[in-house]
Amino acid sequence: MARVTACTNQKGGVGKTTTVINLAAYLALSGTRTLVIDLDPQGNASTGLGADRRSPLTMYDALINRTPISDIARPTAIPGLDLAPANPTLAGAEIELVGVPAREHRLAASLAEVDDTYERVLVDCPPSLGLLTVNALTAADGVLIPIQAEYYAMEGLGNLVNTIRRIRGSLNPRLEIEGVVITMFDRRTRLSFQVADEVRRHLNGTVYDTVVPRSVRLSEAPSHGLPIAMYDPASHGALAYQALAAEVTARG
Repeated sequence: MARVTACTNQKGGVGKTTTVINLAAYLALSGTRTLVIDLDPQGNASTGLGADRRSPLTMYDALINRTPISDIARPTAIPGLDLAPANPTLAGAEIELVGVPAREHRLAASLAEVDDTYERVLVDCPPSLGLLTVNALTAADGVLIPIQAEYYAMEGLGNLVNTIRRIRGSLNPRLEIEGVVITMFDRRTRLSFQVADEVRRHLNGTVYDTVVPRSVRLSEAPSHGLPIAMYDPASHGALAYQALAAEVTARG
């Protein structure tokens, strides 16, 4: 069975989608069969991996119409990396699922049908703790939390940790915090180092050694529909995500 990781933080703009795209790319390049599930109606992971926003089948169909993920997933420019895309229609799923029995388990049920096609599944969650994110956390083995090295980094983190704890207690007892990655790190500022120290102090043992720098090249890559591994593999951002993928793999 594939290991499923939900990448989430209810704060927007923390590098969540960037982390999913580029971590997945380097996992695939290292020989790990990987699937990215875009569960954010904004569809940024989809466009960042080169998908057409007019894709005929999306994660909306998986959650609402029970379309098999194997029918939705499509290859990307990276060998061994597939994408189950999203577009704005997915926002409707949040409302339509409200009255559905076992609504929190729809994604888990879809993933159970994937069998052994993939070794890793990364789910890009919306920046909220709504029903789509709850589906991701119910289906996941672990949670990857990106935290930006900025002043309000810890804001809202307590809510996310409490949500993880509640889901572990009621819906998914195997759920754990897989790791925390510090993003948008600027070595020129004392603040970045202070925030990193504070995050490590509060989340001792779960924070990855790799920090992802603030990078123009990382910001540019999605507009070309490419992960940084293909857009600029020699950039600082590329080297950081390559190192992060090695850390993630080493942790198992």
